[in-house]
Amino acid sequence: MSASRPNRSSPGSAWGQPLRLVLRLLVMGIGLGVITGTALKLLAPRLNGAAATDTTPRLLPATTPSVQPLRSGLALGRFEQGRELTALSRKWAQLAARHRDLQASGFLLVLDDGRFAQLQAEKPLPAASSIKTPILLAALEELDAGRLKWNDPLVLTKEVAGGGAGWMASRPLGSRFPFWEAATEMIRVSDNTATNLLIKRLGGRSNLNTRFQGMGLTATVIRNWLPDLDGTNTTSSRDLARAIALVDTGEKLSPRARDLFREVMGTSRTNTLLPLGLLMGLGGDSSDPDSELLAHGVTVLNKTGDIGIAYADGGLIELPNGQRAVAAFMVKGPFNDPRSTDLIRAMAAEISRTLIGPSRGGNAGANRQS
Repeated sequence: MSASRPNRSSPGSAWGQPLRLVLRLLVMGIGLGVITGTALKLLAPRLNGAAATDTTPRLLPATTPSVQPLRSGLALGRFEQGRELTALSRKWAQLAARHRDLQASGFLLVLDDGRFAQLQAEKPLPAASSIKTPILLAALEELDAGRLKWNDPLVLTKEVAGGGAGWMASRPLGSRFPFWEAATEMIRVSDNTATNLLIKRLGGRSNLNTRFQGMGLTATVIRNWLPDLDGTNTTSSRDLARAIALVDTGEKLSPRARDLFREVMGTSRTNTLLPLGLLMGLGGDSSDPDSELLAHGVTVLNKTGDIGIAYADGGLIELPNGQRAVAAFMVKGPFNDPRSTDLIRAMAAEISRTLIGPSRGGNAGANRQS
């Protein structure tokens, strides 16, 4: 009996099985492609509709804030001069001419339509505490850019401790104040130490002066720490109005930082210059002009300055017709001369008479308490 021989496969049969596997994979791939393409074609209209209605907000990086105008609703206005209110400008000049030894400056701009009035509006004068408004703007720019946080600690040192208004200088050296507290107290009670803390945190006087120039605040210069009783720090009535307008028109700061700016400005306690003057122009006189102005549909967010030889006040004015204006006044004269503050109030009163008209009642006639 002979031994059986082993079966040997031919070369063709050896390649048959892998080839069949490849062919099956190709067929499956083509089939899946057809099925996927058909499904996408059917779903495309629904996907496009969902994308068009997706209103989920997308957060931007803190280092690249986006400031955009509102797409609809009331316009934010612009800091752009249009038609001059010549009668108002002349009236300011007449009021100032009665006091030859006083240097006076004034500026008004209605952001909605560009109407303006001016009196030596670009003349640099001692800023006193009014310079705290552009400092607040610069600080909130840093917050917007992510280089400063709302609760960042600011350390009290001998260098920044300032006299005059405020309470922070009375705290022990080394005390730490959050940024939000320093920014608020700088405006609320005009704390000079709080201001110096911010100046230092923002890179010092030279750095801030460069930033002011970049904002178009050409007369605004910090030369000394606050309180600067000699009046070496300067600004102009136009600069003060512009600093506020840059925020309110959306040219500077994101919407959230703009809200913070308005909230802080709204804490200012001193309302005896611009707000009281506006109320007097409506026939009123009150120890609480802000509340009395509300009866006329007027709101004022302002910051004053007072070093005895110079007075200033600049603010945002919300008018009864829904328009907004920025206004600022500055007067330099003899130390503690009441004519300086009286002149600011008199010029502010002319704004009410021009933009609002005579009083239509309300509580504006209430007597101002001493």
